[in-house]
Amino acid sequence: MLASDFGNLNSEITMVNDSKADWFHIDVMDGVFVPNISFGTPIMNVLKKNANKPLDVHLMIVNPDSYIEKFAELGSSILTVHFEACTHLHRTIQKIKSLPKLTSYTRVTSNMVLTITIIHKGDINNGLPKFTSYTRV
Repeated sequence: MLASDFGNLNSEITMVNDSKADWFHIDVMDGVFVPNISFGTPIMNVLKKNANKPLDVHLMIVNPDSYIEKFAELGSSILTVHFEACTHLHRTIQKIKSLPKLTSYTRVTSNMVLTITIIHKGDINNGLPKFTSYTRV
């Protein structure tokens, strides 16, 4: 969604809805964890209202635990967090798993070292993959 024309966001959403894309990928950046600032809850509200496909939300933010519930309420199907942004990763994962609004899986990733994909209430009917993977670099 970062490449979208935000002046015509509804038409951009319609284009993705009508495409063969499996989901929307939303990069949420806070300008602290990563140097760029993208968008947050106002854009998510528009996506929640108009997107017909799952929302894959990538939280590239400091202290993602403070925002997990909010982004779940805003329609996230997939949440990605960076483990180096989490004070207690196991608590972050438990929090994500406890939320009934998340219908898919959660990815935990690092910029350099490790990617963990965790099954989270996988819904095979919505076209999202259901798997667990561990990658070490």
